[in-house]
Amino acid sequence: MSDNQLVYSTEQGRIKPTKTINSRPKGDGIIRIQRQISGRKGKGVCVISGFDLDDHQLLQLAAELKKRCGCGGSAKEGTIEIQGDKREILKILLEDKGFKVKLAGG
Repeated sequence: MSDNQLVYSTEQGRIKPTKTINSRPKGDGIIRIQRQISGRKGKGVCVISGFDLDDHQLLQLAAELKKRCGCGGSAKEGTIEIQGDKREILKILLEDKGFKVKLAGG
């Protein structure tokens, strides 16, 4: 055991773990498109996940997909959400960009 680890102390109060950097899990090379309705008041969205891109590239890709589909959406936490059920269109667009795409869920 290392000598510099704090095991117990009454001086500092609650001991907090060291700060960890939250990083997105790396994709496995397969982009998954699924349709979600739950928690959205009946409005369906397509959630696209599995990207191995940084935030700037993800935002650019989301903007292009929204423009090509003619609908709204957002990019957050490593996923892209596109409003409506546009899975087939999104699959074709992403395959044209060289991604390996699977339709997931129902």
